[in-house]
Amino acid sequence: MGIPLNQQPLGGSEQNRRAHSKKQAISSHEQGGLRIKKCALLLIVCAGLIGACNLGRATPSPSPSPSPAIPRVQILSPPHNQKVIEGVIFDIEILASDPAGIQRVELYVDEELLQTSESGSERDYRVTMNWFAKGIGWHKFSAIAYREDETPSHRHTIALEVIPPG
Repeated sequence: MGIPLNQQPLGGSEQNRRAHSKKQAISSHEQGGLRIKKCALLLIVCAGLIGACNLGRATPSPSPSPSPAIPRVQILSPPHNQKVIEGVIFDIEILASDPAGIQRVELYVDEELLQTSESGSERDYRVTMNWFAKGIGWHKFSAIAYREDETPSHRHTIALEVIPPG
């Protein structure tokens, strides 16, 4: 009766092969641990270098404060797209404001300066200007406010339609 194959004593070459395989498994496991240690060391060195980069840096200076807002202007009346009768004088009410004060307000009709009103550097300046309605059709009215340092507001523009009397 023979010994079953799985219980037969191992020959020299079979024993060597299994021992070598076991050594490779241990060696592979050790190499993996070594790789982890090397990566950890590399991360520590990099973190130290990054931290050292900030050591010589001066405290950052604060950002410059933003420039003050520009003045604001609004044509309060008449409303945009209103119809006016030719030959009639009508009022245009304008409100300008700025914390530093308004120096003047200019009113333009169809890109030409119609009137200028000067203020005593009031923070909120309300002015009424007038226009003699002439020229049937659409006309563009724009107001611009200025500070004493000549900083202008954005234009506020409306359109009015002059119609024939009737």
